[in-house]
Amino acid sequence: MNTATVSAAAAVSPPDTRYVWFRSRDDVQPYLNETAVRIRAGIMLAIPIYMAFTLVDVVFGGRWNVTGDVITDTFETDFDGRILYMVEAVRRTYDYTVQTWFLFYALFEMLAGMSVKTSYLSPTIWLSTWLARRSPAVWKPLAPKRFAWGIGASMISLCLVFFHPEKFAAAVNTVTTLPLLPTTEQYLPRWLPLLMVWVCLGFMWLEAILGFCVGCKLHALFVKLGWLQEECEECNNLNLHA
Repeated sequence: MNTATVSAAAAVSPPDTRYVWFRSRDDVQPYLNETAVRIRAGIMLAIPIYMAFTLVDVVFGGRWNVTGDVITDTFETDFDGRILYMVEAVRRTYDYTVQTWFLFYALFEMLAGMSVKTSYLSPTIWLSTWLARRSPAVWKPLAPKRFAWGIGASMISLCLVFFHPEKFAAAVNTVTTLPLLPTTEQYLPRWLPLLMVWVCLGFMWLEAILGFCVGCKLHALFVKLGWLQEECEECNNLNLHA
């Protein structure tokens, strides 16, 4: 068998299953298996879908309902001449315990994937690694993915603040020793976390289905603008991002 035949055989050989997530543990700049990364994005897609339904219910479903048991005429009118009534009304309250645990788990997954050492703590990385074991490996640098996951972690943190504004405000006020945030009211716009969830859902769908990483493209743009300077050669060679 000549050299060309050996090279061709190596090109079509299955990936080393020991390093199906990382190209090699010995790489100075880690490279990830893009195939496994896309599978992981598809698995994690379940969380923003669940959160999107929750936030839609919170933003659009939390309405006051008049029970009809107590309706009293106040014998007064408003500026438009409409009669004012005193009524008994109820409104649904929400318990965000389950959503909070899902968000903390998603935050853990985002942060765990940013480092070689912590990535082995991620159940979704192990599962996606196993599912990708028979597929050809496509190696991409970790740095752009780390940037993309950082964006995801920021969105998750914003949702956590929305669900627990009083706890976050109390922590900020305690650390700064200043009353910077109110502890008795929701200071985030109701539409903001819903928008963030749909953006996150769109990003993960593009990654899992189309293999298009928006965070990676933003990373490349910031490198081109000189706002970021990565150590890995491929991250700074923008021709490789085409």
